[in-house]
Amino acid sequence: MNVFAHVGRATIGLLREVGRLSVFTADAISSFVRPPIYRSLVLKQIMRIGYNSLPVVGLTAFFTGGVLALQIYIGTARYGAEQFVPTVVLIGILRELGPVIAGLMVAGRVAAAIAAELGTMRVTEQIDALTTLATRPIKYLVVPRLMAALISMPILVGIADCIGVAGGYIAATQSLGFTGSIYLSTTVQALNHADVLSGLIKAVVFGFLIALMGTYNGFNSKGGAQGVGAATTNAVVSASILILASNYILTNIFNFFNF
Repeated sequence: MNVFAHVGRATIGLLREVGRLSVFTADAISSFVRPPIYRSLVLKQIMRIGYNSLPVVGLTAFFTGGVLALQIYIGTARYGAEQFVPTVVLIGILRELGPVIAGLMVAGRVAAAIAAELGTMRVTEQIDALTTLATRPIKYLVVPRLMAALISMPILVGIADCIGVAGGYIAATQSLGFTGSIYLSTTVQALNHADVLSGLIKAVVFGFLIALMGTYNGFNSKGGAQGVGAATTNAVVSASILILASNYILTNIFNFFNF
């Protein structure tokens, strides 16, 4: 019976957390269309989420593109199909690795920062002070971060795609003996608007999930410094898992509609 009791408590706890997250998400989304819009806060968060994440996203995308080209060459060389390396690198970066790698890097950097910032505000009662001053904390703290993430992530992913393809080009021409002009012409011929658009759609979803997990865990943290640390960890882990899960779901949807 103790086993069933533990399972029951875990199930109830999971359902309770899902309910809290659903209410929080609905409140945040409904606040998008309610005035006022704190434009200065949105611009500030765009700089923090988007611009400041460029170095880590760019470096990761560059080396990922290079490694992808090397690994694909190893596989295709066994069957004499080395000419498909530029095409596979392009599709792999645009559809999967660009959005996912950028999303995971931003989740590790941004979700943790958001959770730590809001968690500190929660335990020091600054969020309660906003309510006392007739300012809706969701509107003031959560919505600007969600908006900034929705705007920043597609831009970051677009830049990551370009850098990743460039990394594959450099690896192919410098290490694998590809001719630069032929590699570029093959890449341009293989470029498809659907590949680019599918990656950008994923970027929007990933950006929303990153900001949502960061704000939710920070907003509901408790227990002082230890609680803030737990909220930060939970934000990064939950955002990363949701990115991978939503990537699988979106890929299935795109494949179903031949997109």
